[in-house]
Amino acid sequence: MAELRAVLFDVDFTLVKPGPDLGPEGYRRMAARFGFDLDPSRYDEARHAALETLERHPELEHDEEVWVLFTERIIRGMGGDSDRAYEAAAELTRAWEDAGNFELYDDVLPTLVHLRERGLRLALVSNTARDLDLFVVHHALDVDAAVSSRAHGKVKPHESIFRAALERLGIGAEEAAMVGDSPEDDIDGARALGIRPFLIDRDGRFPDADGRLTDLRELPAALGLAS
Repeated sequence: MAELRAVLFDVDFTLVKPGPDLGPEGYRRMAARFGFDLDPSRYDEARHAALETLERHPELEHDEEVWVLFTERIIRGMGGDSDRAYEAAAELTRAWEDAGNFELYDDVLPTLVHLRERGLRLALVSNTARDLDLFVVHHALDVDAAVSSRAHGKVKPHESIFRAALERLGIGAEEAAMVGDSPEDDIDGARALGIRPFLIDRDGRFPDADGRLTDLRELPAALGLAS
């Protein structure tokens, strides 16, 4: 096995979680601006249902309309049966581009510091329209590269977006690990390229998954790095 030289990270629900404006109450406030009401208690169920029906571009091109429709499904799943649901979804989708609308998980910075101390290079690989360079600065993340699907053109699990990050780091796939919360986008995409994958499962949805982490602080040990 090649020596580990770098770790790639997904962003949303791996390193950061949505802040109040993008949570259940945020959806409700946005809907109120468009003249209808939502039930915040239905948010988690609605989001998971929307994920199961998420349709990607057939060529895995970055397509922002996909995320507007995804958000509209969440809104409707929360009881938003309104002819203005699409408008509210478009506004919420734009709010996902603002780095200030996200909060780092508590386990992120300690883990990144630990990996840096072991001499590893770090990169972000995200399916997002967000400007990841601004995002990195806003959250003071010490990483060497950041690749977004909007800038790259393809979304995970397409191999080219992973390759773009590897090229920026100057390493091969066999020298990298990948951490993300999506079995399809992050785990299958990385594994297909020969990158060692780890699934961060904060909500306990995939208890039997290989390479499963419940906290990022478990990552160094999973990588075989001494404490």
